[in-house]
Order: sequence, then C-alpha cells, then structure tokens
Amino acid sequence: MKTKTIIGLEIHVELSTETKMFCSCKNEFGAIPNTNVCPICLGHPGTLPAMNERAVELAVMAGLAFNCKIRNNQKVDRKKYFYPDLVKGYQLTQFDKPYAYEGYLELTSGKHINIREIHMEEDTGKSNHNDDDTVLMDYNRAGVPLIEIVTDPDISSPEEAREFVETLASTLKFLKVSDCIMAEGSMRVDVNVNLKDEDTGLRTEIAEIKNINSIKAIENALEFEVKRQRDLLENNQTGDKETRRWDDIKLETIHMRNKEVGNDYRFSADGDIPDIYLSDEYINDVAKKLPELPKDKEKRYIAEYGLSAYDANLLSHDRNLAKLFEETNILVKDANTSANWILTELSRRLNEAEETADQMKLSVENFAKLINLAKDNKINNNVAKKLLREIYLSNEDPEVLAQERNLLQISDSSYLEEIVDEVLSENPESIEDIKNGKDRAFGFLVGQAMKKTKGKGNPQEINKLLKEKIGE
Repeated sequence: MKTKTIIGLEIHVELSTETKMFCSCKNEFGAIPNTNVCPICLGHPGTLPAMNERAVELAVMAGLAFNCKIRNNQKVDRKKYFYPDLVKGYQLTQFDKPYAYEGYLELTSGKHINIREIHMEEDTGKSNHNDDDTVLMDYNRAGVPLIEIVTDPDISSPEEAREFVETLASTLKFLKVSDCIMAEGSMRVDVNVNLKDEDTGLRTEIAEIKNINSIKAIENALEFEVKRQRDLLENNQTGDKETRRWDDIKLETIHMRNKEVGNDYRFSADGDIPDIYLSDEYINDVAKKLPELPKDKEKRYIAEYGLSAYDANLLSHDRNLAKLFEETNILVKDANTSANWILTELSRRLNEAEETADQMKLSVENFAKLINLAKDNKINNNVAKKLLREIYLSNEDPEVLAQERNLLQISDSSYLEEIVDEVLSENPESIEDIKNGKDRAFGFLVGQAMKKTKGKGNPQEINKLLKEKIGE
C-alpha cells in the first residue's frame, strides 16, 4: 500500500520582551507564582491594555525572516472560551487579519514549507497539577507576548517536521526574537497529521498531538502516529478526528478527546485596542535591522571561506559564535584553522563554563594570538591547548606567557640538525629498520630528538631533517 503523510504544524513562540504584551509586568520565567501580575493582565474591570511596541517589532522581524507578507492594516480580536488559565474569559489574538501571511521556510532539500500565517496574541496562565490532585493557577505567564506560526499541511515526514522546527527555532534564537526553550514553554508545538491511501483515496481523520516537549519528541510522536494511522488504513478504517498527547515514558500517543464539533470561540474585535496600522516605512525600517540570516551566512561561509558544510552550519546558526569566528579570522587569516579552534577547544571551554561566546572573559585578540602561535609552529598544539584552558579564565596574553615559561618551540635548523645527527649516530639500528619498511622506528627517532630538545623542538622541522638524512 502506498500512503502519503500529511503534516501541518501550529507553533507558539513567546517573544523575548522585558514586559508583557499589554501591560508593564515583567516577562520573566521562573518567578514566584503570581508575582508578575497586575489588574490589566488579570482582566480586572475598567482596565485598559496598551500594546507593547517591542513585541510588535520582534513579531515583524520573525515574519520577514520567514519570507512573509506583512499586513499594513490589522486589528486585535477577543477569542472567547472558558478555561481556568484564561483569567479574563477571553484571549487577545488576531483572528481574520494576522499581521504576517503567505511565507515559507526552505528545507535543506530545497523544499519550501508554506507558512499560512503568523499572528500575535497573548499567552495564558499555567495550571500546576499537584500529587494530591489539586490544581494551583499561576498567572505570571498570562499576557506574555506570543506569535503563533501556522503552516500549510506541506510536511511529508517526521524528519521534515523535525528539520522545520529546528530551522525555525535556530532562526528565531539567532534573531533574539525568542530563546525557544521548549522545556520552559517558550516554544510549544502542536502537530496535525493524517495519512492518505494513494491507491484508494481513503484518508484517516486528522489527529492533533499536544504535550510535545522537545524537538526529538516531535519526530518520535509523528513516527508513532504515522505507523498507527497506517495500520488503520490497512484495515480499511479512518479512525476518529481527535486530540492526542505524546507520552515520553510510553513513547506513544494517547487519546485525550474526540473532536466531534468545531470550537465556537465567538471571535469579536477588541473594543479597547484601536486598529493597528504598520506603514511601509516602519516595515522597511525593521527589515533593515535584520542581520544576515543563518542560511545565507552558511552559504557565504562555504563560498567565501571554503568551510565544510558541517562547520559552516554550526557557526552560522549561533549568532555569538559567528561573530567570534569572523572577528578571529580577521586576525588569524585562516578560516578553517579559526573555525576548528572555535568548534573544538573553545567550545569545550564554553560548555564547561556554561557560557556563550559573548559572555567569556577571553578577548578575541588573545584568542587569535594563541591560534597564531600554534599555526606558526611557535608552540605545539598540546601546549596551546593547555594555555587556552588558562587564558580562558584569566585573559592573559599567550605570547607573554609562552616567553616567560620558555614554551616557544625551537625552529633553528642548524641547532636541530645537530640534534638529529646525534640521534642518528646513537641509533643506527633504527635507520636499518626504517629502510626495511618498519615505519614505527621513524617515530622513535622523532621522539628521541624531541627528548633532547626537552619537547621544544619544532616537530615538523625534525621530521624534515630526519627524512633528508635517512634518504641520503
């Protein structure tokens, strides 16, 4: 049986503003429950909301980054439903005039996943379920600015869904629109999936999967659901239109409720918030503030610097690493060497310190000096790695440290030639072994020469001299 998988995504992303969408309360994760609240976000009678200008700017940045058209004339609507976390009894959102529409995100395969719309709205509160079956409400999150990104059902596999979300999240983080930390709820993904039997035309009913708390779980949930719905088709069944949740322990989707009728949210324009007008000038000003996007930066790193696709991808999707790479390479003038040091040794230090590149004490100048010392064979790589561990914390000048501690390599060819002659005269049997094809003997001779120079001889120069003399 040949089946087609049809997947659409609805992604809620909290915006990285200092304050909430319609009031001056802090937008802050992890605060003591119900401390970042006020009469406006609690919906007290007589209060008037005021739109957060920074939230609008971040939202427009996201829309432009995903190739959307930005609507000039917009409004804010009330979405009415009852739930304990919705303290006002309605949610402020955009119903029929979303601020962004008809965009797309390109996958590595070149396929475009169409973005139907992105609308601005406010977040709801949070229900905390306790072991004694009580539920306590925390309204700190109520009123936090959100965008909801809705795709067309263009995604054809769990792998494509994972890549879409990964690319979307890395772009939003790069732009500092959102931190997209799913574990903290700043990005939440609902997936809609059904299958079509391409031989008979039979389709399963759409299942919406909620409670997905990681990008890997999105792929796992879809893999499970595709298999479950394929089994339905094989038995000539379509299943029910339903909401399911992902269980990370059982690694399966679990039925929550059927969707027998559509929700009636009784949308109406909010009477307290005037219609929004974004001029072309405003939209163009936001567009000018957009930095080079990760995909464009990745392509440039490959074309301009000759980096591998893997290295270019890692650097381009981290705004701080990308900035460090470009500044370091100006001083090192060797893109691959700069990238290698950043993605290996320096990244190890950053991970251990739980810091980002813009937070570290080590300056670009001293980091580049260290790379150049190793690149120019003035110190060996092991010494350079040890020095990095030290200067990462102290930001001392590695050139000064190398001189003070007598760590600079000896590259004087006449001196090293004397050392090599001594080693060869003391080990004639090793010369015979090399000529008889025993390569390990050559390494022994290099080691003996390094020993005589107390580890400071330039190994490349020693190798060269040994080959020349044994060849003679």
